[in-house]
Amino acid sequence: KRWPAFAIQDVHRYVGLLTGAFIGIHALAILLDSFVPYSLTQLLVPGTAPSRTMAVAAGVVSAELLTALAVTNHFRTRLSYAFWRKAHSLNFAVWVLALGHGIAAGTDSDQRWAVFVYAGCAAAVAGLLAWRLLAKRALEAWELSVWPTAAAIVTGELVVALSYGPLGHHG
Repeated sequence: KRWPAFAIQDVHRYVGLLTGAFIGIHALAILLDSFVPYSLTQLLVPGTAPSRTMAVAAGVVSAELLTALAVTNHFRTRLSYAFWRKAHSLNFAVWVLALGHGIAAGTDSDQRWAVFVYAGCAAAVAGLLAWRLLAKRALEAWELSVWPTAAAIVTGELVVALSYGPLGHHG
C-alpha cells in the first residue's frame, strides 16, 4: 500500500545525499584527470568545456538544477506547497539532461554494459512515471501493468538506439 511518511522522507534524503556525493566525486575526478584538462569554471559554466561542449553542458545544467532542487527541498516548510511542487517537477529535466549527458559525453557509452545501464535507468524512470500518472486516473489493474511496462520497454529501446545511433560513439 504505502510506506509511512518518515520512511519515505528518510529514503529520499539518503538517495539525495548519495547522488550529491557521486556528482561531487565525478566533478573532482574530472578536475584531477589530466587526459582532457578541465578548469573549475568549465565544470560550472555550461558551454565552456574543451570537448563535447553541448553534452558536457547538459551535465552541468543537470547538476545545477539538482542543486537548486536540493535547496528548495531543504526549505520546503518555508515555501508554498504549489511552488515546491512545481520546482520539484524540474526533476524530469534533470533526468533527461543527465541521461543525455551520459550517453553523449560518457567515455564508456559505446560499451554494451553502459548502454544497458542507461537503458535500464531510463526504462525504470519511464515505467514508474507511467505507473504514477496512470494510477491517478484510477485505471483497472491490467491497464496499470500494461502501460508502464510498455513505456519502460520503448524508453529502453530508444536509449539503445540513440547510444548506437547518431549520438553513439563510433570508432
